[in-house]
Amino acid sequence: MDTLTAKSEATYAAIIAAAAAMAAAEGIGKLSLGEIAKRTGISKSGVFSRVGSLEALQEAVLDEYDRRFAAAIVLPTLQLPRGLPRLTAQVGNWMRRVCDGVVLHSCLYTAGAFEFDDQPGPLRDRLAKGAQAWRASLRKTIGQAMEAGQLRPDTDPEQLVYEIYSLIVGLLHDSRFLHDDTAQRHAQRAFNRLISTYKSFNEV
Repeated sequence: MDTLTAKSEATYAAIIAAAAAMAAAEGIGKLSLGEIAKRTGISKSGVFSRVGSLEALQEAVLDEYDRRFAAAIVLPTLQLPRGLPRLTAQVGNWMRRVCDGVVLHSCLYTAGAFEFDDQPGPLRDRLAKGAQAWRASLRKTIGQAMEAGQLRPDTDPEQLVYEIYSLIVGLLHDSRFLHDDTAQRHAQRAFNRLISTYKSFNEV
């Protein structure tokens, strides 16, 4: 890699890092090329030349969020047996990430869902696409647990995904908004109780 290419990639990475931090702290709808220029010390035209548009910047931030989320939530569980062990570990990782207090771990999708629920457009579509992709991953893991006989054969994966999501949204509210130090414990107990109602008799 030549020096010019390396410098260009480093500049792009700095722009995305600054935008990701701003989106986590203030919401992805608050992003602007001008503000990112101020935060990085790069000219507005320099930011534009590297990201192309505000919409492209927002998409790049969500792509980076997805990458970090997968690295923290999914990848550490791939060494575990497929099915319920992975599902349980992923939900546990998700809960810990929600409660760790790191601003960069704020959920852009949950915040974006409330911000853009009634605002049609490309950003809303991208947020919905990302949320649906994670739901699809959860459904796949639930399906593997059913195939392994760990969850009852009459389990409705869509219903279970909905219930898990509802727990996480409640955890986000109590942990980050109410600053309730017991929120994670309550959410974990709720998940344990929930999953026990879906376990097959062989797993009980």
